[in-house]
Amino acid sequence: MKPHLLLVEPMMTEIETRLDTAYQVHRLFDAAQHDGIEAARGNIRAVVTGGGTGLANDWIDRLPLLGIIAVNGVGTDRIDLAYARKRNVHVTTTQGALTDEVADMGLALILAVLRRIVEGDRFLRNGRWHAGEQFPLGSSPRGKRLGVLGLGQIGRALGTRAEVFGMAVRYSNRTHYHDVAWPHFADATALAADSDVLAVCVAATPDTRRVVNDNVLKALGPQGTLINIARGSVVDEEALIAALRDGTIAAAGLDVFENEPAIRKDFLELPNVVLMPHQASATVETRRAMGNMVLASLDAYFTGRQPENAVN
Repeated sequence: MKPHLLLVEPMMTEIETRLDTAYQVHRLFDAAQHDGIEAARGNIRAVVTGGGTGLANDWIDRLPLLGIIAVNGVGTDRIDLAYARKRNVHVTTTQGALTDEVADMGLALILAVLRRIVEGDRFLRNGRWHAGEQFPLGSSPRGKRLGVLGLGQIGRALGTRAEVFGMAVRYSNRTHYHDVAWPHFADATALAADSDVLAVCVAATPDTRRVVNDNVLKALGPQGTLINIARGSVVDEEALIAALRDGTIAAAGLDVFENEPAIRKDFLELPNVVLMPHQASATVETRRAMGNMVLASLDAYFTGRQPENAVN
């Protein structure tokens, strides 16, 4: 008999097909299956979820045979890792599979903001170019100082890309790395004060919650741009909205939000922010690679091996 598995949110069709081949899959996102899931709770041994959704402790408690939570992503802020460990539940991620795509999104947001890509699209579609209006000049990334907050794999990849575009990289991280030549700053405020663009790449933890606050935004200054490809929780969104409105900073490019997908409506009304619906890793190639890593983690667990990407 196939092992029972709870799938919290959809994956690529080809990955779900492979899950169906190997497991008895119960889809939590399908309301029609809720009664069946309740009946199967005692048999479910694995959960596949997303980094932004995670799995709450009450669900862990409701699944007595649970042995693995396979995250289709890198975020674990929605999972109590210590509690999962106490319950002898593996938690795995797809670390490494999405580094390049997320770094690409960070660079894309930088260029979109500096070169006014989205603004230009609206300008043209609204007939303002044809009507003879002058579109405002953008800014070049060359010579701009990029502050990378959080120098993990994604932060390093973004910094490397930014250098190709002529940006001068600096960073702030709990660990001062000596294998990079980029200047290190003690904290987010000091980094922002020496940056034209501040890119948030830090992991979401209790310690980094709203690490980008009013003081950091003031240090970034009225010519500064904020880019967030980390998690919405690491930015004080009220402070950010106020800063965008009153000119404390010039602009922002955001792929993540604190209460996504129900983001603050204020963001929709701001002309100086580029918004993306959490799509940094959303390419066919990367989602396939992530799905393959999830399948590998599940296979390792169910064949008695230690999953390679366990984080707890």
